[in-house]
Amino acid sequence: MTTPRIVIIGGGPTGLGAAHRLTELKNENWILLEKSAKFGGLASTAIDDQGFLWDLGGHVLFSHYEYFDALLDDLVGDDWLHHIREAWIWTHNRWIPYPFQNNLWRLPKEDQKKCIDGLIELQHNPPETALNTFDDWITCSLGEGIADVFMRPYNFKVWAFPPDELSAEWVGDRVATSNLEKLIHNTKTQTDDVGWGPNSTFRFPASGGTGRIWSALASKLPQNNLKPSTTVRSINPHEKTVSCENGDKFAYDALISTIPMNELITLLTDSPMLEGKSEGFRWSSTHVIGIGMKGAPSKDLTQKCWMYYPEPDVPFYRVTIFSNYAPSNVPLPGEQWSLLCEISESEKKPVNHENILEETIQGLEQVGLIDNPDQIVSRWKTYLPYGYPTPFLGRDELIESIEPILRSMRIYSRGRFGGWKYEVSNQDHSLMQGVEAINHILFKEDEITYFSPKTVNGR
Repeated sequence: MTTPRIVIIGGGPTGLGAAHRLTELKNENWILLEKSAKFGGLASTAIDDQGFLWDLGGHVLFSHYEYFDALLDDLVGDDWLHHIREAWIWTHNRWIPYPFQNNLWRLPKEDQKKCIDGLIELQHNPPETALNTFDDWITCSLGEGIADVFMRPYNFKVWAFPPDELSAEWVGDRVATSNLEKLIHNTKTQTDDVGWGPNSTFRFPASGGTGRIWSALASKLPQNNLKPSTTVRSINPHEKTVSCENGDKFAYDALISTIPMNELITLLTDSPMLEGKSEGFRWSSTHVIGIGMKGAPSKDLTQKCWMYYPEPDVPFYRVTIFSNYAPSNVPLPGEQWSLLCEISESEKKPVNHENILEETIQGLEQVGLIDNPDQIVSRWKTYLPYGYPTPFLGRDELIESIEPILRSMRIYSRGRFGGWKYEVSNQDHSLMQGVEAINHILFKEDEITYFSPKTVNGR
């Protein structure tokens, strides 16, 4: 029996995961098409003109899979740096350890009381409403006080949509709930609670940034099967062919697509059952700003990993001290340091592209991360049209009306934006979606990650 011809569109973690699995199985009947000249997608690392390294966002590596861990060990060997997460929130002109809701004692008394009163009210009068929106989840899990003081303003900044326009289904292990008795005890004793979450420890490549992992994986694949700088123009699901802008045409028996699901639909020719479906998707874009500095960070920043900024007077929602992840992220370790800033954008939260770099620098000065702009030696920015696959209201219903049709065409739309499930869109999830898609195509195995997020996330 001949093996099926498989075309993979996209050379990020999902596409590379699929290609790796095929190579592992000694299957050579596949091709991978990537529009960029290099591989890694949103997990790539850029090097600016001054020699500073910049990830396309504040990526950290933690895993739900032994398969993923073993692959990383093989790709990077022992060249890892291991970190204890130090995540902080800058609000009310003070540092509060992450997660906010577990460390209310650091708030001003008035807001502290508002948050705890909301939790007590929640305990005495549990809501009976259904959790239709993320805002419902916030108020029913954390109370109106925490919702107003932190959760609503911060989540609008990160998602670029208000929480009442997001679903509740994705939350799982992404947001901490609060134990009222423990919280009151911590408040009375002024005790920090910082260990929550799946990424309380994480590792990072000692050199090369996050992109090193994915370029290493690409380098281990059969190079004749990889087609960089190749943009797909159209897909004919009836002939089962992929046509590219350079004139190349590839036939397939099964297609794995990692391009955004809404864009995939528009590439399909003569597919009336999917007509109009692409218009229902919502997502946020991301501006990533890198600021390289001479000197060293202040003493209170030397152990911090990243910081959240919920208030609207600065543009960024998160700043990562990227030089703390690995000294080699700067060209002169010990003499320079770096800040990686992220700003979200959507139709609900517009951003002035021309001014965003200067506004970011002003914001960094305002919150005390930069003392003197003269210390800046590098300014770098990039714009990611697709940043976060928004879990918008009606997302699940829309995907469930599209994905079975695609699958009936032998098209598997997977990955961060290919699958459009934020809850399984980390690097480990994304790679495993590619691996599991191959296992399904070849062996009829279930795709656990994509269809059962709660199973793989342990909830």
